[in-house]
Amino acid sequence: MRKDFGKFMSQLKETNQTLDFFCDFEKISQNVEDIKLSLCMLNSLIGASDLRKSVETIWKRDKSAFSVLDILIAVRTRDNKKILDAAGNCVPLESLFHSVDSVMTFLTDTGLGAVLQNQSVKNLVDYVFGIETGLDTNARKNRSGHLMEKTVADIFTHAGIPFRQEVYSSEWPAITEVLGDDEKRFDFVVETASKVYLIEVNFYSSGGSKLNEVARSYSDIAPKINSVDGFEFVWITDGIGWKSAKNKLQEAYGIIPSVYNLMSIHEFMDSQINSATNDTSIL
Repeated sequence: MRKDFGKFMSQLKETNQTLDFFCDFEKISQNVEDIKLSLCMLNSLIGASDLRKSVETIWKRDKSAFSVLDILIAVRTRDNKKILDAAGNCVPLESLFHSVDSVMTFLTDTGLGAVLQNQSVKNLVDYVFGIETGLDTNARKNRSGHLMEKTVADIFTHAGIPFRQEVYSSEWPAITEVLGDDEKRFDFVVETASKVYLIEVNFYSSGGSKLNEVARSYSDIAPKINSVDGFEFVWITDGIGWKSAKNKLQEAYGIIPSVYNLMSIHEFMDSQINSATNDTSIL
C-alpha cells in the first residue's frame, strides 16, 4: 500500500482524552482514606480559640497526626520539599512536624492556622479531597500516554488480535544483538505464525523537543529490527502536536515502513496481521 504522508498528517486527532482522563477519583479517594484518621483529629483545630492548646492536646494523644500537615498546603513531603527557616537555613518541610513549637511555626507562617481558626474550612477530610483532586491534574501527562495504550489495546481486542504489553527486547537474542546493550521495552507485541511485530504507541497533543527525539530514536531502531528475519517494527502515533515537528516526523515516515495513526491503524491490521494469518492462526 502506497504511503501518503499528507493524508497521514490530515488524520491526526486534536485529542485522545475521554471523560475518565481528567481525574482518577479512585486514587484520590484512597489517598484521602489513608490519612482520614489524622485529618479527623486535626479537625479539632477548626474554630479553636487557643490554637496552641489544641495543638498540644492532639500532640499528647497522637503526635503522628501532624505528619499530614503538608497536604493541607498542597505539598507532599515524599517529594523531599525543602524550605528556608527563619535563620535562613534550608531544611526539610517535614522537620516542622516534630515538635509543638515547629508545628505552631508551620501553622502561623503558612497562614493555615488563621484559616482553621476562622473556620474558612469546615472539614479537613473534604478539604483534602479537593486538594487531592487538584494535585491529580499533575498526573494527566502520564495518563495521556496510558490512554493511547488503552485505545490501541481496545482496538486490538475488538478486532480479535491477541497481543502482549510491555515486553522487553531481551526476550529475543537476535533483537538484543542488533539493538546493543540498551534493553528496549515495547508497548505491544503481536505474534503471528510468520512474523513478530514490535510496536510502540504514543500521542502528542502539543509540541516539544521530545517529539524530535522520539522520531529520531525510532528512525534508528526500526531498520535494525526490520533487518532481523521474522521481525518488524511498528509505530502507531497520533496527535496534532506532530504539526510542530512535521519535518522530523516526515523523515521518520520515510525511513520506517510501518507508521500508522488511529485512523490508519486498520491498514496495519488488515494488510499485515490478517494477511499473515489467512492460513494459520495467530500464535
